[in-house]
Amino acid sequence: MKRIYEFVMEEHLAKDRQMLFLVGPRQVGKTTTSLEVSTPRPNHLYLNWDIAKDRALIIKGADDVADAVGVHQMTNKSIVIFDELHKYRKWKTFLKGFFDKYSKQIQIIVTGSARLDIYKKGGDSLMGRYFLYRLHPVSVAELLNPVLRETEISPVSYRISDKDFQSLYEFGGFPEPFLKRNRPFYTRWKKLRVHQLFAEDIRDLTRIQELGEIELLAQLLQDQAGELINYSTLANKVNVSVDTIGRWIKILKSFYYCFTLQPWTKNITRSLLKEPKIYLWDWALLKDPGARTENFIASHLHKAVHFWTDQGLGDYGLHFLRDKEKREVDFLVSKDGKPWFIVEVKTSDTSLSKSLFYYQELTKAPHAFQVVLDMDYVEGNCFSFSRPVIVPAKTFLSQLI
Repeated sequence: MKRIYEFVMEEHLAKDRQMLFLVGPRQVGKTTTSLEVSTPRPNHLYLNWDIAKDRALIIKGADDVADAVGVHQMTNKSIVIFDELHKYRKWKTFLKGFFDKYSKQIQIIVTGSARLDIYKKGGDSLMGRYFLYRLHPVSVAELLNPVLRETEISPVSYRISDKDFQSLYEFGGFPEPFLKRNRPFYTRWKKLRVHQLFAEDIRDLTRIQELGEIELLAQLLQDQAGELINYSTLANKVNVSVDTIGRWIKILKSFYYCFTLQPWTKNITRSLLKEPKIYLWDWALLKDPGARTENFIASHLHKAVHFWTDQGLGDYGLHFLRDKEKREVDFLVSKDGKPWFIVEVKTSDTSLSKSLFYYQELTKAPHAFQVVLDMDYVEGNCFSFSRPVIVPAKTFLSQLI
C-alpha cells in the first residue's frame, strides 16, 4: 500500500537540507515508510535504539555512525534512519553534532512513537535543523489518491468501495489490521499495542509509577470520546487528583493515544472558553456507533490540518463550536486564524442541522457541511457549495488527505 507520506519524504529529501522528523503512534507505519524511501539509495543505514547493536554504535558517536553508513565512499548522499532515538538521554546533543558535521554528506531521518520534544532538559536546541512531519493512520483519500497537491482540497471526489470504507471504519486506519481485516487478529494486535504503550513506552520515558491507573484512565477515555473532558469525574473514578488527570492526559497525547480540541471562541457570544473535547487516534477502539462515527471524521480532519500545516500550505487548526445555550457544531477548521469550513457529523440523519446555519452566519465560514456516514457516494465537489449542504462521508473524506 503506497502511503502519501512517501511522496512527502521524497520531496523533502530532494529539496531540503534539514533533518526529517517523522512522528506518530506505534504501528502507524513510520519504519516501513522510511525504509521504502531510503532503501533505493546505494548507501543507507537503519539504526533502532531498541536494538543493542545499533544502540552501541550510536553511543560510540557521530563519526562511527558516519563510517558505518559509508560517508567516505564516492556515491551520492548517504541516508541514515534513527528509530526511537528519543529514548537516548543525549539524543538532542548527538543529533546536533551529527547534523552540524555531516549534513552535507548524509541525510537524516528520525522517527519516534512519542513526541520528539518529550524531553525538556539536556542538549542544545535543534531549532532550524529539522522539519517535523506527523504520520497518521490511513484515511479515505490516502487509499484512493495518495498524491501531493498544490492545494489542500481535491477539486474532484473519488469513489471508495463499500468494502474498503466499512473495513476502514471497523478496523481503523493502522495499516496492518486494516489490510488483514480480521477480527481475531485485530483483537490480538490491539492487546499487544496497548501492552507496548504502557509497559514499555510510558514506563520507560516517564516517571509514572501508577501504570495500572493511567491504563484505567485510557480505558475511561474510550467512553468519553467526542465529549467535553470532565476532569473531576475522571479523578474520582481513577482515585487520583484532578491535576494528575490533566498531567496524564497530556502524557497520553504525547504518545499519540488521544488528542483534544479546544472550542472556537472568536466572535462567538457566550462561547465555552476552556473545556476541551477528546478523541482517540484509533477510532476502532470505540464501541458506541455514534461516538465512533464522530471520532472517525475527527481523525480525518485532524490528519488533514496536520498534513497541510506540515507541508507549509498555511497554519490550520481544528476546533469545535458550542455556546452556553448548548448550540453546537462538531468541528470548525480554521486557516491562518480564520474559519474555513464547519462540519456537523451524523450517522444517518439527513435533516439539516439548524446549528449549521447559525454558526456559518456567526463565523462567516465559507463552507458548512453535514457529513452523513451511511449516505451513498455522490460524485461532485463539496467545496463548490457556499450554503450549508448535506454530503456523504464517502464523498467529503475523499477530497481531504
